[in-house]
Amino acid sequence: MLFKRLEELRDEDLKGLLSREVGIQDVLAPVNEILMDVGSKGDEALFRLTEKFEGARLKDLRVSGDEIQAAYDAVDEKLLDSLSQAAENIFAFHQQQREKDLWLSEVSPGVLVGQKVVPLDSVGAYVPGGRATYPSSALMNVIPAKVAGVPRIAVCTPPRSDGNIAPLTLVAADLAGADEIYKLGGAQAVAAMAFGTETVPRVNKIVGPGNVYVTAAKMLARGTVEIDFPAGPSEVLILADRCADPRVLAADMIAQAEHDPHSIAVLVSVDELLATAVFEETEIMAREAARSEIVTLSLEHSAVLVASGIEEAVDFANAFAPEHLEIVTADPIAVLRSIRHAGSVFLGNFTPVAAGDYASGTNHVLPTSGYARSFSGLNVDHFVKKISVQMISENGLRTLAGSVVSLAEAEGLMAHAESVRKRLEERL
Repeated sequence: MLFKRLEELRDEDLKGLLSREVGIQDVLAPVNEILMDVGSKGDEALFRLTEKFEGARLKDLRVSGDEIQAAYDAVDEKLLDSLSQAAENIFAFHQQQREKDLWLSEVSPGVLVGQKVVPLDSVGAYVPGGRATYPSSALMNVIPAKVAGVPRIAVCTPPRSDGNIAPLTLVAADLAGADEIYKLGGAQAVAAMAFGTETVPRVNKIVGPGNVYVTAAKMLARGTVEIDFPAGPSEVLILADRCADPRVLAADMIAQAEHDPHSIAVLVSVDELLATAVFEETEIMAREAARSEIVTLSLEHSAVLVASGIEEAVDFANAFAPEHLEIVTADPIAVLRSIRHAGSVFLGNFTPVAAGDYASGTNHVLPTSGYARSFSGLNVDHFVKKISVQMISENGLRTLAGSVVSLAEAEGLMAHAESVRKRLEERL
């Protein structure tokens, strides 16, 4: 793990931290082959590719009602309660993001303009799975679409080798409001939702996190279907001063590192003693971690950095544009005011990223690899279209006529100008 003062970072170290390459270019060719295979052969390709990549020989692609009921029966009641609490908070948070379905405002006498918000007809939500279980991702993908009013929400998640989906993931998808659930993972799941097959009807938009193959498939399918945003390995950036507890910060670094060997955890401290303590605690905790092998690999490209002051730390944070940003300082709100680029922000000593990952209610499907400079995390707006509306009275049109006619004629669009004149001439 890198330990440096920010001012001493070599250009190549800084470039590596800021770029966070995810290797998408390396998989574009094989992913494109999968997309074409599914696009031309439909269900037959899906069955074959699922057996090849997941080791599962499926009889059906779609999860049945009986399978969903069996999943509820298999889930521990305490876990179901935890899932329900998380779902309630996620619903509540996303309800606050909803806009009026229709509004009109008079911008000048007789000129009404407004907006109509319409949910997408259908959405496909990708939920990672297979060897691991991610019920929280099912909640995060489906609930905002449900709140937005999307009438058809399809979930794709990879089956285990026995052909079944983990019961907790199935329950989460059903609890969140999924209308269809398919035993499909990887690039082939993206292809099925993008192009449609005999069993899987195509969707208007695909959302959700996934590995590099899923991300590449979403990017290649764009044009046929809209996507939320590209995403790579998970990451956290922690800004801290001497008020922070080094053991807590080290625990947060380890929590991030256990996601994936390519995950990144970075601390930027304005206090060198704190930075040193966190570095040492992280090294100790890494050896003791349940997923020690993954954590160790992740920490190889993670860093503990020392800033000369909070301004330098904030400048680095905005350049890094992290997926998760923790601000653990004496006055985190003051620091937040200077933050421009982050997927989701966690303020204070008692706000770990894990809370947002599961149960606080904010969405954990977030832009990574610097994409927070231009993308928002998953939210209700990802599942709607906004249609502009206008209604103009005769007097209102008269007040606009001079501007419309002169601008239209300046652009050489004489029929545009005439369409205004005709309306007013008839009333002279």
